[in-house]
Amino acid sequence: MEQVIKIKKIIPRTHDVRSYRCEKPKDYNFIAGQATEVSINKDGWKEEKRPFTFTSLNDDGDLEFTIKSYFDHSGVTNELYKLKEGHELIVRDVWGAIEYKGPGYFIAGGAGVTPFIAIFRQLHKDGKTEGNKLFFSNKTDSDIILEDEFNSMLGNNVIHIITNDANTKYLTGYINEEFLRKNVTDFGKNFYLCGPPKMVEAMQDLLSKLGASPEAVVFEK
Repeated sequence: MEQVIKIKKIIPRTHDVRSYRCEKPKDYNFIAGQATEVSINKDGWKEEKRPFTFTSLNDDGDLEFTIKSYFDHSGVTNELYKLKEGHELIVRDVWGAIEYKGPGYFIAGGAGVTPFIAIFRQLHKDGKTEGNKLFFSNKTDSDIILEDEFNSMLGNNVIHIITNDANTKYLTGYINEEFLRKNVTDFGKNFYLCGPPKMVEAMQDLLSKLGASPEAVVFEK
């Protein structure tokens, strides 16, 4: 079912990421980590549907999406970046497989962190962040989405890994076997993965090798 919603507020997060806070339709419910197909309510764009995760909580009065724009081609995210408050989006039914199943390790690459935003906001609101860790990989410090909020919510339980910034204040390198062996104390816990497909695939293989159960590895199918 399609519903037209108005953008109420646009919040810059990084140089290419914005949060779009929108009207929430009546009786529209979701679980933290879920998504919907979104398109722009404008001629030529209405059928250009893309999956975006809700970064608001179900109890919030508004819907929020936090979206990275890619300026190297004239696609949906590039067009989204041109929108202003008052413009409209179209949302559809809720779906998604990244659902919190209990304490564990969250591994995110870049904008792949978006399904984890609502999950951690909900855990923080409920006082249940204990026992969870986030490993968050980005190219540079300036690419980190919601850096201050994650640091505030998780403290020492967020580890930022920077791949392409010699001046970073965080760890440099990659989330590889050496990193996981050093930073994971229990491979029997849940693992939540989201990022570029190649990264997710590589993590699945690595975690399997290191003893994680395939049933405990949660990712978008």
